Amino acid sequence: MNAISDTFLKLKGAGEKGLVVYLTAGDPDSKTALSYFKAAADGGADILEVGIPFSDPTADGPTIEAASRRALASGMNVRKALELVHELRKTHSTPIVLFGYYNPFFRYGQKPLWKDARAAGVDGFLVVDLPYEEAGTAIEEMRKEGLCWIPLVAPTSGADRIREFDRAGSGFMYLISVTGVTGVRETFPPEMLSWSGKVKSASALPLAVGFGISTPAMARQAVQYADAAVVGSACVKIVERNGKFSRGPAQLCRFVRSLKSALR
Repeated sequence: MNAISDTFLKLKGAGEKGLVVYLTAGDPDSKTALSYFKAAADGGADILEVGIPFSDPTADGPTIEAASRRALASGMNVRKALELVHELRKTHSTPIVLFGYYNPFFRYGQKPLWKDARAAGVDGFLVVDLPYEEAGTAIEEMRKEGLCWIPLVAPTSGADRIREFDRAGSGFMYLISVTGVTGVRETFPPEMLSWSGKVKSASALPLAVGFGISTPAMARQAVQYADAAVVGSACVKIVERNGKFSRGPAQLCRFVRSLKSALR
């Protein structure tokens, strides 16, 4: 069984909700980024999303856009991100999702990427701007390598599309909480919770809610019907504030621990 699916089964058995933490590979540099990823895992993240920096994002707000610029300036690319995952795998078994836009993956080459990613220790992919209808053989090829394809569901997704994603996807379904970009928010849209309940009832996949979660209280609210909360920008903010200072990973670890405590 894939490590992502196994994690959600263990969480369900323990009666707790999951925490997915996003950080950008190479922010502020490769060595320091590795320390932040380790800190997130040590703080209790159940799944790590390793963001591949891209120059022209469509779903990222200012915080993650800035992180991508810092990472690109440090020389990060897909191959180096896989090296980061390989290093992380030497000390941590936390499931890893490679999160990014299709252009860098296309340039690397699809088939070599799935093989190299699996060899490095990646468990799944979330490709933001690759429509399901245009994925071609990518999803099937991922499956052959034992990788999950994580579908993204937006507030504008209809019931038929959700059911289609449920059949094609694996690992979990990522529910975008807003019709907008990533970024720290203080509240959810009023209709988010009822909508997440409807998505949950229409899917057999575990459901993870992301975009905007900034506090333990919001994380707890997000999983009223869902199985996990995804926290990105609030964690990336800690990297932004602390950079290469040694206090940064420790601060991130404490924050992740507070998020995870709210989900138990």
